[in-house]
Amino acid sequence: MAVLAAQNLRKSYDGQEVIAGVSFGIAPGECFGLLGPNGAGKTTTLRLCLGLTRPDGGSVELMRRPVPGEARPARARVGVVPQMDNLDPDFTVRENLLVYGRYFGLPDRTTRERIPQLLEFAGLAGRADSRIQTLSGGMKRRLTLARALINDPDLIFMDEPTTGLDPQARHLIWERLKQLLAQGKTIVLTTHFMEEAERLCARLAIMDRGRFIAEGSPRELISRHIEPHVAEVHGDGVMEWAEGEAGALASRVEKSGETVFCYTADPGPLLASLSRRPDLRYLHRPADLEDVFLKLTGRELRD
Repeated sequence: MAVLAAQNLRKSYDGQEVIAGVSFGIAPGECFGLLGPNGAGKTTTLRLCLGLTRPDGGSVELMRRPVPGEARPARARVGVVPQMDNLDPDFTVRENLLVYGRYFGLPDRTTRERIPQLLEFAGLAGRADSRIQTLSGGMKRRLTLARALINDPDLIFMDEPTTGLDPQARHLIWERLKQLLAQGKTIVLTTHFMEEAERLCARLAIMDRGRFIAEGSPRELISRHIEPHVAEVHGDGVMEWAEGEAGALASRVEKSGETVFCYTADPGPLLASLSRRPDLRYLHRPADLEDVFLKLTGRELRD
């Protein structure tokens, strides 16, 4: 039975529909990804599911309770890593966790017993007495993850958990999320990192303009929506080449700035053409989730 289920969710602001009939269900132990450009409706969807925003239509069940009617008891079994860190700068690391435990009605003794294990999990052992201002951005993000686990939740919402982190911190958080999934936790993840979604998500939805426009596993979406081979080509004369040979050799050609993206099921003729053009530089690679995302949502900048 789904730990989170939404049916025909709708939400409008100032007469503009920002969530337009979204439906999905998430099984226990699953990592479900929600991808989309800025303004697609991802964060609003999470707020609706948590009962923090009241829908204009549709229904949500969170931990088998109707939301927003029973949102508070439902959230007792839920952890949240928000998009922006909201740690209290006046408290130490330990005090941040202790105060947060009180929001769930946990006795201080119980929270104190959990803190060493949570800090070890977050790679913050030995920093319990540190002030928040002394922590790096990666440390703050890992502390926010530890804080979301203070109530030992069954379901964890993560809104862009690795944005702004360096590769080392990002990989550490990925490993920690894999550990949580191995423990049977359920994760709802929004992210702009396609590699993150491919690594972690069993299933995902791509969202744009308040609607789900594609759903499936990362591999399913790639095989369903994109050609298997991609050549990224740039250099002097690339646009002329794209208008001529590339158009005849590739299934699909896209231009972005000074780069031409050539998509094909058979890369042989395309690579042979490129080998005769020393003025052009290229990268041949398999198609990935980012190619699917850009095909479905477009390459134009979103604000």
